[in-house]
Amino acid sequence: MKRISKIWKIVIDTNVLVAALKSKRGASFKILSLLRSGKFQFYLSVPLVCEYEDVLKRRELGLKFTEKEIENLLDAICLLGEKRPIWFSWRPIASDAKDEFVAELAINAAVDAIVTHNVKDFRNLVKFDIKVLTPSEFLPLIGE
Repeated sequence: MKRISKIWKIVIDTNVLVAALKSKRGASFKILSLLRSGKFQFYLSVPLVCEYEDVLKRRELGLKFTEKEIENLLDAICLLGEKRPIWFSWRPIASDAKDEFVAELAINAAVDAIVTHNVKDFRNLVKFDIKVLTPSEFLPLIGE
């Protein structure tokens, strides 16, 4: 196993949570299972948590979880994540307007990376020295 050289500061995009809840076999699920590990610190904002809730409760996703189970997961995420208010707006920065609040959180929290399946939507963050990584690119960086 690789030695971890630093604790990564990240923002987890909503699509990673969706992928984690759809399959226990992928890198997204591995990240979800490591939330308590101390191998990384993840950051939250009110808009991001609201999006998590809105998306994860959509019936058309076909997630096999009750509303109560989703709420329990969100409670755990809120308990474990580092809350960060957004004090400064950087809009427009993301190529998709729906991702602006994720980019703003990443910039305001000075994270190392956004972990997402939509890498192309966050390419402009390179000027802020924020990496944009897929879950499978992120895991080896934390020794997984």
